[in-house]
Order: sequence, then structure tokens, then C-alpha cells
Amino acid sequence: MSTLTALARAQAVATGRAQPIATVRHLHVHDHPLVLIPLVMAGEANAPLAAMAGTDPARPRLLVVGQPRNRDERFAFAADLAAILVPYADSFTIDTEDVAVDRGKDVRKRYVDAPQIWMPNPAGIDFVRLFGRSTRFRRTDGDNPVPAAVPLLGRWLTFFANTAEVPGSSLLVNAVQALGLHWVTGQSGTEDAQFGAQLAWIESGAAAARAAEKGPVAGPATDPDFDNRVLAPLIERSAPELPQVLHDLLLPTWERMWRTVGLLRRLPAGERVRLRWDADRDVFTAFAQNLAEGGPPQPRRDGAVAAAARLQRLENAASRYAVQRAFDDPLVLAEYRLSGAAFAGTVTLANPDRVDDTGRRPVLRPRIMVHTTEPVRVEPGASLTSPARPSQKARVISISPAGDGQDVLLELSGGMGRRLVAEPGSVPAVGERLILTTLSEAYRPGGTLPDPAETPWTHGGPPAPYDPSGQPDQQQRDVVAAVRGDLEQPGAELVTGAGRILP
Repeated sequence: MSTLTALARAQAVATGRAQPIATVRHLHVHDHPLVLIPLVMAGEANAPLAAMAGTDPARPRLLVVGQPRNRDERFAFAADLAAILVPYADSFTIDTEDVAVDRGKDVRKRYVDAPQIWMPNPAGIDFVRLFGRSTRFRRTDGDNPVPAAVPLLGRWLTFFANTAEVPGSSLLVNAVQALGLHWVTGQSGTEDAQFGAQLAWIESGAAAARAAEKGPVAGPATDPDFDNRVLAPLIERSAPELPQVLHDLLLPTWERMWRTVGLLRRLPAGERVRLRWDADRDVFTAFAQNLAEGGPPQPRRDGAVAAAARLQRLENAASRYAVQRAFDDPLVLAEYRLSGAAFAGTVTLANPDRVDDTGRRPVLRPRIMVHTTEPVRVEPGASLTSPARPSQKARVISISPAGDGQDVLLELSGGMGRRLVAEPGSVPAVGERLILTTLSEAYRPGGTLPDPAETPWTHGGPPAPYDPSGQPDQQQRDVVAAVRGDLEQPGAELVTGAGRILP
């Protein structure tokens, strides 16, 4: 926990009200998200009991499994969930836009929008990952076939679960984490995992949070006491009232999810949120096109090279996300000022026309003097960046005591045009207030990895070639097309092992 977050949490305890730790919203909030609330039996691995899903706050769709231990009913549930999620994802694969690449020399296609799924907590995402893994390789023919929509659902669930691991991605969002990015409560991080209590702290305060603790769980696991007292007797006698009981159990969480979406939507979006959503649209476009072209399912596990490359991407994404949040939000950047990775000061001297002609050709290198009263924990030669001009680098020339603080002499490069005269406004003027930091959005190239075919034996050797189990690519495309056609039939009714879905 950072210093400012700890202080905000202490203030929340003292006042009984949650405290903001962000001035802007750090994630994309879709105009038409899909909310998904899964429920599984406590103590039963990957045994779905119910799910409430939909895109309309006033019309939740309830899926129910009458007997979670029954294999056929579990896969009927998966087919019903596919009938909701797959058409929603497919609805974003219609309109495309041109995106310039290779410095404008070429263009590529990207979908103009992407889906967004909201879940209550990280445990729900774990369920999505596990359920996707258990369904994407299922066969639709031969022994123990499953409905044709099941493996397609598994591939989509795996895709969304994988994106949830990427820092800054907004394709699959859990409400607990999203709220925790912007507010702190007067309870512990473990207690914040209780979605109802966390939201009550933010909306109404400590008293409301205590009352919410007694409410229904947000899933995915049910409360063991509820299982013993209510659920088990209903399942044993196949009671027709089971769907209504589960509907009443999930409805409070459903309403809280939409209140959370509205609460976050009212915050102004950070400047770089749009850039991260563009990256999400790129990822969605690539997966949807691969799926349409009959590409194979995601592997059960990554090979050594693929795993290393994925880890590298995640590390770069985490670093980039931390910098972007700091540049977008003064409250986040304040943490770096406390640690000495950033300082604020006022420009006292500026030479915007300075040219360095000591090299092969003259280059524009303005210098400015910044006076600060904050600690400066950088050495001469360090490269700094200002969030106000992220494409401009400031090299520290010297640091000297001055009055009540220090004077930092900086030499600027980049972000001033290509001539020997700086463009207007590109060089900080005398009197301007600046924040300078060691953080940088600059691209960081990854390490060189071997070709997968050259994976050494110490790391398992080259991965085995993909085995589609005898199903050629064309047949995969035919299956996907047929499933989508079935799911789009007007008036189709969704039925589970327990009966018709409640409207």
C-alpha cells in the first residue's frame, strides 16, 4: 500500500466515508456493456449453478442448472450462455475502419468498437478462465458430444480471460478492481473483495457497508450455509421454485453492477484511456478474424518461447500502464513525487533558441532552469519527462542549492519540430509550473527470443505441432458459421436442464 493510499484509508476510517484516490477514470466504460454474474456450488470445481447476464439493466437473463453435477446439464448451460455472449461479441464484427501503419505507407482494418464484459470480482474471472478451458476443446461428435456452441463459447471465454491479465485492458472488467482503482474504503483489502460492502462504502459510508455484509454473496461461489439450508433440498427434489430462488439471490448483485458502471461513467476519462481502448480493439479484431478464418483453439498451455513472450508483453504493459496513469492523474503522480521519482517546480530561466553545434550538424537544444522546493533524487545526466510534453526529453545538466530549494538546469530535445527554431509553446516559458519525472512512455523493445522450433531441451524442446483432432480448417469454419446461424434465429428460446430461462 502506498503512502497516499494509506493516508486516504485512514481518512475513510475517521470520516466513515470512502475517499477518492483518482481524479479521472482509468478504464474505458462501454456504452453497451454485457454484465455477467456466474454462480457455482461451493466446494464443487467448475460446477455452474446459475448465471445472470445481459446488456439491459431492466431485463436480466437467468440461466439455471438444475443439477450442477450432471455433465449434460452443465454443457446445456454452456450452450445457453453462448446464445447470449457469442451474438453480443459478433455484433462488433461488422463495421471497420482504416488504421495507418508503417508511418502512413500502408493501412490495416480494425473494428470500430469492441465488446466489454463486466463481472463482480476477480474470482468470477477465474471461473471464466476455468470454464473456457473446460469447454473449448470439447467435441461436437463421437463419444459424449456437446452442443455445437460449447467449444465456440470456450474460445471466447478464454480470449476474455487472457485479456483480463493485461494491465490497462478493459475488455473484461471486474467491479471490485475497477472501484479500488478510484476509491479506498475504511476496511482492509480483503474486506473490499466483498463487492456489496465495497460499493456501499463508496455510495453511502461505513454504516451501509456493515448492512451490506449481511446480504447475498456476489459469487461465483455460493455461501455454504445457503447451500446446506436452501440449495441442497431444492436440488434433491428438483423443486420448480429453484430458478426463482436463484433469481432473488443474484438480483441485488445485478443491480449493484449497473450502479457501479454508472458511478464510474460519471468520472471524466483519463486522456490515455482512449489509446488503451484502441489497443483492446486491435486485440479483439485479431482474435475475431482468426476465429472467422478457422484458426485453432488456444493451446492448453503455452510453449516455453510463447510463455516468455507473453510474460514480456505483460511486463511491458504493466510498466506502460503505470506511467500512463501517472501522466493522466495528478493524484497518482503525487505518489512518485513522494518517492523522489518526480518533482514539481517553476521555470525561472529559458533559452529556447539555443543550438548545439559541437556535433556533425547543428541541433536545437534549448535549456531551462527549474527551481523546486521538493527533494530531487536524480543525478546529472538523468533523462526526465514532463507529462505536459511527453514526447520531449529533459536531460539534467546540473543541480545546485538555491534559497529554499534547488535549481535544476535541463537541456531539452524532441517535441519541438524539425527546424533550428522551436515551435511556439514547445519550450516551457519562464513562470510555467512543471512536473518532471523519471517515468517515460517511450517504447521499450523486448528481448530477443529464439524461434519456437529451436526451443532447447531444457525448456521442453520444440512444441508439438497442433493436432486439430481430425477436423480440417474448412470444417471448423463451417461449424462456427452454423452455430452463429442457429444462435441468431429470431424467437429462439433458451432452455436449461431446469427449464426455461426466466425473462
